[in-house]
Amino acid sequence: MLPTPDTSHVPFERVYEPAEDSYLLLDTISAPSETAFLTSRLGGNSTAAPLVVEAERLFGTRNVLTAGVDLNGFACRATNGTVERARKENEETGCHAWLGAMMGDLASPLRDGVVDVLVFNPPYVPSSELPDQSSDTLRIGERKTTFDEDSYFLSLSYAGGKDGMETTERLLEALPSVLSARGCAYILLCAQNKPQQVKDRIEGLGNGWRAVTVGESGKQAGWEKLQIIRVWRADE
Repeated sequence: MLPTPDTSHVPFERVYEPAEDSYLLLDTISAPSETAFLTSRLGGNSTAAPLVVEAERLFGTRNVLTAGVDLNGFACRATNGTVERARKENEETGCHAWLGAMMGDLASPLRDGVVDVLVFNPPYVPSSELPDQSSDTLRIGERKTTFDEDSYFLSLSYAGGKDGMETTERLLEALPSVLSARGCAYILLCAQNKPQQVKDRIEGLGNGWRAVTVGESGKQAGWEKLQIIRVWRADE
């Protein structure tokens, strides 16, 4: 189990507060089965987002470049602050370099084929529509935000559109371009996202694509029951 990072500096009125989904991702990726998969598959160099301070434990090396991407500029600043605090507390195990959290749409700030490990906690709650991603609110600087603006920023973190999958579908379509040849993705889904259908569709792509469930929440909480799937291209 990975240590819980210090988030006391995060403005939770406009940034998603870590909850069961965040901790399920951390616990899954740090499980022995997944650290064995990662160290055997990736070897000495990997690009991961956003697991920074336990690089040696997870990947078998500190020779790791990590970065984060978020549409919410407040979330980017909060992530940078969280990482810096964690790195100071874990100097012996952290990664070689944290490139920072970049403001952007999914993997758009990254070059094709450079991501070895992608960790995605999407907006997965079914909603009537997605928040407007062209909104001028995204370009707010340091000024004080209104209640409606804070609500908008929070909605970016949870409102997933039809079946809660509209944003995740775009990421899945981009994975063949985003991931390196040895890369993999850890993606969080809830029951209403129809995870079995998602996995079947990924494996239906052929070319060695695989998708398996590697972590699940222990609660039987209706549609909120969560699972983590790992997506990768199996070696020929």
